[in-house]
Amino acid sequence: MVGWQVLWQREQGSFQALIDTSPKARNYFSDEFPLYGTLVYYPGKLTVSEGKSDTYTVEGVNADLRHYLARLVRRSRCFSRCPQALENAIKLLVYCYNSRQLYKHKYPNYSTHVIDFVST
Repeated sequence: MVGWQVLWQREQGSFQALIDTSPKARNYFSDEFPLYGTLVYYPGKLTVSEGKSDTYTVEGVNADLRHYLARLVRRSRCFSRCPQALENAIKLLVYCYNSRQLYKHKYPNYSTHVIDFVST
């Protein structure tokens, strides 16, 4: 499993370190945030997406994270003071979310919710 990294500041050094330690990709897609154009994406290349076609999946996952984890909701008073607590919450959600997706693929006629896959 790939480790989680949280960037606390939007600075070139922080972003470059994240890219350098992340799994390598052939293509990187982003919006037009100016900082992205100053980074080195070796061996891949950066493409600025003109529409949502290259980034809608990522944005959908981000929306799901904010939906299921109160600590990630924008303008929320629920937030993680401890990065380890945030990491653990995201790992649990990813496990339950993926289990639900596999179940939905296997049994498409049955309704399921993410909470159904949380171990008690």
